Amino acid sequence: MTAPASSSPVPRVAVIGGGPAGLMAAEILAAAGVAVTVHDRMPSLGRKLLMAGRGGLNLTHSEPLPAFLGRYGAAARRLAPLIEAFPPAALRAWAQGLGQETFVGSSGRVFPTALKASPLLRAWLARLAGLGVAFKLRQTWAGWDASGALMFRGADGATAAERPDAVILALGGASWARLGSDGAWAPALAAEGVALTPFAPANSGFKIAWSPGFADRFAGTPLKGVAVSFAGRTVRGEAMITRDGLEGGAVYALSAALRAAIARDGSAVVEIDLRPDQSAAQLAAKLDRPGRGDSLANRLRKALNLAPVAANLLREAHGRDLPADPAALAAAVKAAPIVLTAPQALDRAISTAGGVTLDAVDDALQLRARPGVFVAGEMLDWEAPTGGYLLQACFATGAAAARGVLEFLSQRERKGPAA
Repeated sequence: MTAPASSSPVPRVAVIGGGPAGLMAAEILAAAGVAVTVHDRMPSLGRKLLMAGRGGLNLTHSEPLPAFLGRYGAAARRLAPLIEAFPPAALRAWAQGLGQETFVGSSGRVFPTALKASPLLRAWLARLAGLGVAFKLRQTWAGWDASGALMFRGADGATAAERPDAVILALGGASWARLGSDGAWAPALAAEGVALTPFAPANSGFKIAWSPGFADRFAGTPLKGVAVSFAGRTVRGEAMITRDGLEGGAVYALSAALRAAIARDGSAVVEIDLRPDQSAAQLAAKLDRPGRGDSLANRLRKALNLAPVAANLLREAHGRDLPADPAALAAAVKAAPIVLTAPQALDRAISTAGGVTLDAVDDALQLRARPGVFVAGEMLDWEAPTGGYLLQACFATGAAAARGVLEFLSQRERKGPAA
């Protein structure tokens, strides 16, 4: 797909938001000969990407595409063709083209060999500059004026209007406000009749009413190699005790279902298997070995190698008086019920659910209420677990929005000025 013929004036596109979705859109458009300006309200680009890179920059995941697409839950049907058009293999090839080789970790997650975001971002921004992409920073998008022009507010409070030929909105979700994603764009779109779903924390921790002693002693302590179950689904991984709750990958993967259950019922109960690699019968056999004078905590430590945090979590789940019977104690280890009372605050979430509903955009991600305006990234109402799925969808929707813009410009050129 190409931009309109070279005999016509070069079309101008405004990309609002300088994260992965916006920058990917800008690259595709500029490579097609479009004049692109990226606007961002922060003093530098890709801040959330750099933050993600502090943990190794998990770009995508290597699992087979059907399973990969299933991670997007209710949004999978709409996102599938967009991700299939820019799949994990394409993302890895793109990174390699920037001089950033990738590798597959033991968990199947894909990382740059450098394990950092900064080398990739530097190379990417250099490529964009070479393609002629312009950057306007410290500019906050303020919607449209009465004549339909884009309005931007500078750091000095002054406003400026721009009239590009098309627009891509890639302003992020509503978490990580200090990095630029604060959801402040929502009222401007609502005023245009764009359907929005309220923001909610995704990949978030949850609040738990720990006993004071447990919270004081174990806040910041990991639960390693556990399995967390809810509503028929079990996720293996790690969790982290916080002063007022629980977080970590094994919890994040269940956050959508947990959030919905809490909204409906006021609370949700997860079951934590502290020894998922062993059956209850195997644990009972180990616990049945006599130990003279051992306390229950020592018995759990010696027989099952349970860390103090795990042994004390059993008391939080089952009460102070744990069963002495080996079979009953083994059953308690295999299923520790923990009551979650609320998601953590939105600003503590890794990502957000909510935003522009998928019904508010067409298959090219163009707003039905505002032709010529496309939406990409976390502004759209989808969510996915950590593990590379978040970034993959941001890149893929950015690419899809760019393709949509090119088709929009091409159609407009064919129709002529009267269109």
